[in-house]
Amino acid sequence: MSTPQTPPPRNPYVVLAFALLLPGTGQVLNGTPKRGLVFLFFMIVLGWASFHVMPPRASFFGHYIGGVFVYGLSVIDAYKAARVRLEKWKYAEARPGGHSNSTPS
Repeated sequence: MSTPQTPPPRNPYVVLAFALLLPGTGQVLNGTPKRGLVFLFFMIVLGWASFHVMPPRASFFGHYIGGVFVYGLSVIDAYKAARVRLEKWKYAEARPGGHSNSTPS
């Protein structure tokens, strides 16, 4: 009797593309929507704070540097989490017995 295999996680490059297009969606695709909302919240808050701290002659990028920084962190986080999930799935599938959810010691 064959046991059902777990479906593969999303491709990390797909998660990366969605994370680049819309902040927080990479975390939602990875199954951690609260984490995506936290990144979105801090992106808005730090973008607003840096807008009010920067001098008027600063560039558009400079005005929102706090939000841009958090945006970059969220993209990296979404890709790395997707990559780790994919590698864990590959490892679990390669083990004898396949889709074991237990972690190796």
